[in-house]
Amino acid sequence: SKGPRGIFASGADIAQLRERRREDALRGINSGVFHRIAKLPSPVIAAIDGFALGGGLELALAADFRLATPGAKFGQPEANLGIIAGAGALWRLKEAVGNPLAKEILLTGRVLTGEEAAQSHLVNELFEPEALEDGAREWAKKIAALDPLAVRLSKQLFDMPVEAHPAIDNIAQAVLFESEAKFDRMQAFLDRKKK
Repeated sequence: SKGPRGIFASGADIAQLRERRREDALRGINSGVFHRIAKLPSPVIAAIDGFALGGGLELALAADFRLATPGAKFGQPEANLGIIAGAGALWRLKEAVGNPLAKEILLTGRVLTGEEAAQSHLVNELFEPEALEDGAREWAKKIAALDPLAVRLSKQLFDMPVEAHPAIDNIAQAVLFESEAKFDRMQAFLDRKKK
């Protein structure tokens, strides 16, 4: 069965953006939506074919995994328009690609190709355009084959401050050690190993 499909936007309409004012920025509509996407309990996969510029890249950065085509383009052109990348790129981009490349994208307007994005680890895997949707489904199947609770807790703990570890890891592991899924999955592993 087909899972949920997303719509990917390349970025904001510049004519609409030109009319926005202080109150619009303070409402943080995009940053709020992108934050909620990043905090979803299940992993989020962005499949990108085309332009992911400005808000489009910030939306992709809110995902846990980014898959793209070689011809995709990634960038943050906001400084050229007299604004900042205010919906997450100022901090998510450096987490994804490191400070030097993030500054180059944000402060010089550099646009990466799909190939460059994959080389810099902004993109997890490249697919030809006709294979992108199937590639995203394969990634989703890999995730779905894992224990949902273990994946959910791993995602939540991944973003915890370093000071929370290892205590938070021990608590999460204690929860998982008591789960029926752990017993069943480990027993299945042991049974396969006997064969």
